[in-house]
Amino acid sequence: MITQIKHEGLKSWVEEVAGMCRPDEIYLCDGTREEYDRLMAQMVDAGVAIPLKERSHSFLFRSDPSDVARVEDRTYVSTTSRDDAGPINNWMAPDELKGTMKKLYDGCMKGRTMYVIPFSMGPIGSPLAKIGIQVTDSAYATCNMHLMTRVGDKVLDALGTDGEFIPCLHSIGAPLEQGQEDSDWPCAPMEEKYISHFPEENLIWSYGSGYGGNALLGKKCLSLRLASPIAKREGWLAEHMLIVRLTNPEGRQYHIAGAFPSACGKTNLAMIQPTIPGWKAETIGDDIAWMQIRPNGRLHAINPETGFFGVAPGTSNGSNPVAVDMLKENAIFTNCALTDNGDVWWEEMDGDPPAHAIDWKGRDWTPGTDEPAAHPNARFTAPAEQCPSLSPDWEDPEGVPIDIFIFGGRRATTIPLVHEAYNWDHGVFLGASASSEITAAIIVESGLGHVRRDPFAMKPFCGYNMGDYFQHWFEMGDSMGEKAPRIFYVNWFRKGDNDRWLWPGFGDNSRVLKWMCDRVDGKVGAKETPIGLMPEDGGLDLSGLSVPKEDMEELLAVDPKMWLAELPDIEAYFEQFGKHLPDRLRVQLVGLRERLNNY
Repeated sequence: MITQIKHEGLKSWVEEVAGMCRPDEIYLCDGTREEYDRLMAQMVDAGVAIPLKERSHSFLFRSDPSDVARVEDRTYVSTTSRDDAGPINNWMAPDELKGTMKKLYDGCMKGRTMYVIPFSMGPIGSPLAKIGIQVTDSAYATCNMHLMTRVGDKVLDALGTDGEFIPCLHSIGAPLEQGQEDSDWPCAPMEEKYISHFPEENLIWSYGSGYGGNALLGKKCLSLRLASPIAKREGWLAEHMLIVRLTNPEGRQYHIAGAFPSACGKTNLAMIQPTIPGWKAETIGDDIAWMQIRPNGRLHAINPETGFFGVAPGTSNGSNPVAVDMLKENAIFTNCALTDNGDVWWEEMDGDPPAHAIDWKGRDWTPGTDEPAAHPNARFTAPAEQCPSLSPDWEDPEGVPIDIFIFGGRRATTIPLVHEAYNWDHGVFLGASASSEITAAIIVESGLGHVRRDPFAMKPFCGYNMGDYFQHWFEMGDSMGEKAPRIFYVNWFRKGDNDRWLWPGFGDNSRVLKWMCDRVDGKVGAKETPIGLMPEDGGLDLSGLSVPKEDMEELLAVDPKMWLAELPDIEAYFEQFGKHLPDRLRVQLVGLRERLNNY
């Protein structure tokens, strides 16, 4: 198979990896549906994949209980200088990390096939696209990469004989001796898992996990942790953002990119169905945005992925009907429950729970069982082309021009429903100070407070010093000048008495988006507050919505005492970046404190 590769640098790298990992076979992926079906059939025959009777061409997998999510504490950014990785990344010197991992890689693919996956992040040939080559011994990861990226011969054709590619080495870390029986989900122990990024070499090494972003190296590893330092060097942005197009009744289009931490409704917003008559929404991406200033001076964005890798629990017709429709066929499900009629099930799915199911660990489950039927991080993988709300321009190689940035988090108090930044610098401050509440379990495990700072929703994904990342955002704004997108901050999750939600959310979030679009067009005014510009009385379109007046007042309230109590935490978070923290952020913090004290 290696002889088919015409790119000498790629051929040499594949030979080097094969010599270290020592697979029984090497297979070069062509990206065809026949290939996908053949690999899936092999996993069905092995008892690893379960065909779903109720969903055409769809399959269920169960992972090992130790391998169910991204392993942030085993994820490294390896740079020559620790300072370049910054204080919020796990760091190890490149020579030390490679030395440790080479010992693990030695013979790690014995008894297995090594799949060579040429893939493109972004439309092939797009000025915003990048080519990667993932080598893996996981057929599961290979099939998921088929859905999530552009795989195959066309990528090799675009690469040519001397094009640039990003090497991505992955192994589940479970060699098979001759005659040894394989497990249903082979992986290495937690202490041997490493998800490693070498930004100075544009290199990714992953070992020991077969799950999600640990194994699908186009996902968080390339698209964010490696792409973010590449973007800084090359003058663009690689962001953890959804992209959605809104069209008003007059046909005017607005493109919105939004950054939200986990459990804040990012996928739901990407697939929003507006409740305001005459407004239409189209999905361009739900997780990653690569953005470049084009010759027209505006920031254009692409979704570099070709699929959706979403959290299943909580997905329903009530929360995201578009996603429910998207998952009727051609999907991969991981760690969901299996019903007796051959379908998947998860918590908060529509209708009553099944009277009996097989849970994600393969055990009998009935309603009232102490443990959930589906793992809380159970996943679905589905091709983007099946999304009913997908924009016809989602693969435009030039990308779409961004009009609005949104930052947000999950906060029960303090943060109002929406406010707008006064200017670009203030908007960068809003993104840099973004926060979200975390669960009691995470608080206990991490020792963190009730609120966790997650700047730009990039805390787990920024592949270099985040202080320098903040500076890069300032510089991008300087380059765009008046053509820079407007910046807003939202909080759909504010609560009133009895722990009740004050805002209905979901499709009604379109009312807040409409206000943003009207602000861009100068159709509505705004009132000045210490934290930013906010809707005037009657500024939000609430027609047909029954939210009590007192709830709306609370949703848009700014309590200076609560905000002043917030500032020490923001300041402490900023100061960990030391000399890398831009002075422009310190200026914003001082200005906010002054405005609050004078309010």
